[in-house]
Amino acid sequence: MTSMKDREDGFERKFAHDEELKFKAIARRNKLLGVWTAEKLGKTGDEAEAYAKEVVMADFEEAGDEDVFRKVRGDLDKAGVAVSDHQIRHAMADLLDTAVKQITSA
Repeated sequence: MTSMKDREDGFERKFAHDEELKFKAIARRNKLLGVWTAEKLGKTGDEAEAYAKEVVMADFEEAGDEDVFRKVRGDLDKAGVAVSDHQIRHAMADLLDTAVKQITSA
């Protein structure tokens, strides 16, 4: 009976660990996306860093990536910066890969 409980506890710990890594990777991706977008908007330094934080915070509006996408899309549109939806989504995917690599190598 103890070995079954140990296995169950192990699975629960692994699940919690995986969820934490997923959360960290998405938050890191959002920060990187914020920096990417800030560059397109012509923001640098503290202004770019502040914008990246805004993008991270946008992710808390609803589950999934659409809230972050809408934030970036809206800000680019408002500034008149020509970036397609495909380019934004491609950047989101590439930056998630980068974020996962950064987190797993740390």
